[in-house]
Amino acid sequence: MIKATTKIVAIIGSPIVQVKMPEMLNAALAERNLDVMMIPIDMGRDGIDAFVTVLRNWKNLLGCVVTVPYKQAFMPYMDEVSECSVRLQAVNVIRRNPDGSLAGDIVDGQGFVSALLRNGFDVRGRRAAVIGAGGAGSAIADALCAAGAKALAITDIDDARLDRVEAMLNAKRRQTHVDRHIGALGNYDLVVNATPSGMNGDLSMPLPEDVVQDLRPETFVADVVTVPAITPFLAAAKARGCRIQTGAEMARTQVEIIGSFVGAL
Repeated sequence: MIKATTKIVAIIGSPIVQVKMPEMLNAALAERNLDVMMIPIDMGRDGIDAFVTVLRNWKNLLGCVVTVPYKQAFMPYMDEVSECSVRLQAVNVIRRNPDGSLAGDIVDGQGFVSALLRNGFDVRGRRAAVIGAGGAGSAIADALCAAGAKALAITDIDDARLDRVEAMLNAKRRQTHVDRHIGALGNYDLVVNATPSGMNGDLSMPLPEDVVQDLRPETFVADVVTVPAITPFLAAAKARGCRIQTGAEMARTQVEIIGSFVGAL
């Protein structure tokens, strides 16, 4: 029940109907009998500037989760950001401080790797491929390198965006070999779709179907899309005998991280 005393956490994106975070975070808040509620906001890009002014002045707001396609768009408005956000030039969670200043972080990568470990997959010494170098894809690629991946291939339809992510990953001087071309999927231990392909009834695949047929049963396959739980890409991977990780599993691991960051949990 929302009361006049209820603290608010928002989640903003467009479209917003596919996100699982509100039900997951609200369930965690209810279990703890906390007077906090998450609300979804579907907003057009032209409203961001005015919305940030609202964020700064919304006194019973603890913070805001940012989802597609606004993770980079909110970055310039932050008063303080994490080192990860500086590297990726993106945020996916914002804390409103008591003075109205905004602190941002991006925890997609941390949540993804934590979900992998819960599913019994350790990326150390493994070869990984990430499809998509946007907010989620770049964060996941960054986290996989930090977690000790032996090699990482990443691709994107936007060459300029791919250039930035490749430069960022190489600048860390990690022990991970970074390649901007994904070869035969049978060469990888982990393959991740970090694009919107397959979202909300979209039947498209992030890669051509003949390429997906190269998956080995030993390859672990993951998707960041939360609705549907089993995307066409994950369905194809299951048909090849692969273990899979859904976008909802990644989102669940972020609930505690995000709730702690904004002070909700």
